[in-house]
Parts: sequence; C-alpha cells; structure tokens
Amino acid sequence: MVYSRQINDQEYTFGVSGKLIMNVLVMYDRQTKTLWSQLLGEAVEGPLKGTKLEYLPSWQTTWAEWKALHPDTLALRKGYYGSRDPYFDYYDSSRSGVIGQSHRDDRLYVKEFVIGVALDDLAVAYPFSVLNEQPVINDALGDTPLLVVFDEESVTGVVFDRRLGGQTLTFESAGEDTLRDQETGSLWNKLSGEALDGPLAGQHLNRVKSTSSFWFGWKDFYPHTRVYGVDEQQP
Repeated sequence: MVYSRQINDQEYTFGVSGKLIMNVLVMYDRQTKTLWSQLLGEAVEGPLKGTKLEYLPSWQTTWAEWKALHPDTLALRKGYYGSRDPYFDYYDSSRSGVIGQSHRDDRLYVKEFVIGVALDDLAVAYPFSVLNEQPVINDALGDTPLLVVFDEESVTGVVFDRRLGGQTLTFESAGEDTLRDQETGSLWNKLSGEALDGPLAGQHLNRVKSTSSFWFGWKDFYPHTRVYGVDEQQP
C-alpha cells in the first residue's frame, strides 16, 4: 500500500509502531503519535483518529516488469539484499500471522494470495488460483464496473474502473501484454491501462484501490467479502 504523507497541507513522517491489528501492521506519525492502520490507511487512535490518507496506486510486481514499463525509474534499495526471501518458510507454512485468525472462513486456504477491493461497505477478493486461469475479469462491485488483470509470470495484479467517457467498456485478452475492448476495438496495455491504438488511443483507465493479501488477512478485515470464482459456484 502506498499513501500520500500530506494531510491538510502538512507533511507527516511515519514509522512502524510495533503494534498489530488483526495481524496487519500499525504505523504511527512522528508529529502527533497517532496510530494508523496500514491496510485501511486510516488513523485508528490518537489526535487524528478517523483521518484517512490519500491512496496512491501502486503495484506489487517484479523489478523486470516494472523497469520494462518505466525504464527511467528511480529505485530505492534498502534492507535485505540476500538471494533468499527471509519469509520463505513462513509463506510455506500454515501459520496465520502472529496472533492467528480472528474468525475461520474455509472458502480459501488461509495462505491463498488474493487481490482485495473494498468500496464503501462492499468487498471482493480475487484468488490468485482463479486469476491464473482467468487473467482478465470483467466484474462489478456495487455500482462500480471493475476490470481485473493478472500477469502470471510476474505475479502482478491490477484493478481498473471500466468506465471511460460515459460508457462502460468490456475487455478481452488480445495477446501476451495487451487487451482489446469490445465496444471500440481499441488496443490497451494490460498493466498500465493505457490505450495504445484505436479510437481511444492515448486515454487511460482509472485505477481502483486494491491490495495483495493473504486470505486470512483480508477476510479478517472484511468478513463479508465476496470471493470471485468461489461464491458463484456454491449452491
């Protein structure tokens, strides 16, 4: 998750509080000592309680995928430089965070990765196992038509709003890195959401706030979440 540090025209700096809410990191700001939920981007305790940070779209992807799209990018190198992920054993175990699950939900394996989207009082999770089989999904959450795109090789998932210029577009795969909308036939970069060719060339789809998460973390915060590709199959 990436957020702006500007709040009411003032710049704040953040650190790790050492606390957790349902296994999710809690930040604090050094100016007021307010505690903030990393997942929600919202102040949960302190002088700024109830304040929300501005969400900035980001990707969880590989360096190769990012650099291909943004060759002049500036990279921050900080922390662990080893060739082996220090959390590898944790990923491979059935442990659910530090404090365990808040409630049980067996629709998915606890360590299944999902892309989660929450809008107003609604939430939906897109399991990676489903996205591997269906990497382009036209869906909706409430009144918002969603496009979910997944790249299996780089394990990159992004979510867009399918509305553009007063119409709702429907997308299908048009190759390894591209999509085509059925309404205008325009060709799109599947990860950047930019129209490359056709009547809509040069236009961009708007990103929708989403996060990659373990299933146990997402469903603890959003227990009434819909699970795409799973709930639809249940009687």
